[in-house]
Amino acid sequence: MDIARISSDDQIQEILDWALAGGHSLSLQGNGSKAGIGRPVTADATLDLSGLTGVELYEHAELVMKAKAGTPISDIKALLDDGGQRLAFDPPDYGPLLGGEAGLGTLGGIFSCNLSGPSRIKAGSARDHLLGVSGFTGRGQTFQTGSRVMKNVTGYDLCKLVAGSYGTLVIATSLTFKVLPRPEKIRTLLLYGTTLEAAVPILRDGLSSMHDVAAATWLPSRIAAKSAIEYVSTPGASVLALKIEGPGPSVEFRCDAIRQMLAAYGKVEELHSHNSAEFWQFVGNVTAFSGVTTPVWKLSVPPANAVQILSRLEAETGEADFYLDWAGGLIWLQMAEDHTDGGAAQIRAALDGAGHATLIRGSVELRGNIEPFHPQPPAIRKLTERIKDAFDPENILNPGRMYPFSTSEGKT
Repeated sequence: MDIARISSDDQIQEILDWALAGGHSLSLQGNGSKAGIGRPVTADATLDLSGLTGVELYEHAELVMKAKAGTPISDIKALLDDGGQRLAFDPPDYGPLLGGEAGLGTLGGIFSCNLSGPSRIKAGSARDHLLGVSGFTGRGQTFQTGSRVMKNVTGYDLCKLVAGSYGTLVIATSLTFKVLPRPEKIRTLLLYGTTLEAAVPILRDGLSSMHDVAAATWLPSRIAAKSAIEYVSTPGASVLALKIEGPGPSVEFRCDAIRQMLAAYGKVEELHSHNSAEFWQFVGNVTAFSGVTTPVWKLSVPPANAVQILSRLEAETGEADFYLDWAGGLIWLQMAEDHTDGGAAQIRAALDGAGHATLIRGSVELRGNIEPFHPQPPAIRKLTERIKDAFDPENILNPGRMYPFSTSEGKT
């Protein structure tokens, strides 16, 4: 497969004209750190967008930044950190999880895949922070949508379609997004020894309390043992964690209040800034499941259903590693190797129509044989096909990565 390394919009236009004239398909990537998510893409050429780099606008006082799609997330974070700001949705780094290197993720990749970390439950998803996008549709037409402020919209909000489309609708070349001030202080309260059944209501109570919890997770003892932080790994017990952030006095007050609430359930410890940041990176980057190749699933579920779903999966699939994030609304699940479909049938049956399951890590063969993204109901699938046909009628952009569409031209 030919690789075209892009450094300008003019080059993209030329390649799109070539693809449309000759019926060629294109695979899109930045540094390729998330290429293992979704169905394998077979294309005639690859567009390498990693050369489209640079911050085009940073209005510190207005909490707005604009940068090119290939800009490394690490560069964005460093610049924001110097300005006392951050990406509040906690963009994760799945490089090591997917068998690659850390730190290769790009801005376009994060928004294209709509990836968010543990703070999503408070700050919202990556999609919620995207203000504007410019680039090219699969028709070879340039577009620009959105603005530099958050506002109500009517009709198509193209930003919401681009985020989470995995490069199947448009080629995004530049993105505008909101940033937020970095909190003055971050603390994490740890509760040891809670069972899965007891953890879910405690997470719920912490999140629904008046103390503005920013993230909430529960790790069984075998997952906690993999953390590099002694307060997490050494006790040899499960760890329930609640994140508190904000102005110093407020954080101290809220930590004391939550510590009193948790004390009734067991021993409580506290992580300060450095260890807190390291802990939530461990959770958000799914570090516990790195270093092996077994299938990893991301299950988005109603928190009240988490225990029932995991109990059913344990009965049907045997041994599996898992932990809870988003106060029980997200289950990270690593399957054993002896499931020919990676556990897809059992996992989706266990959800029983409530929630959805996405394969995040799997072999090329597995990703080609199952639907990595949750199957859509017929009406939603029809709408998805119509949207794809509106933006990329010839199906030339990342064909089949999310779903095997049949376009108006009969291509798949």
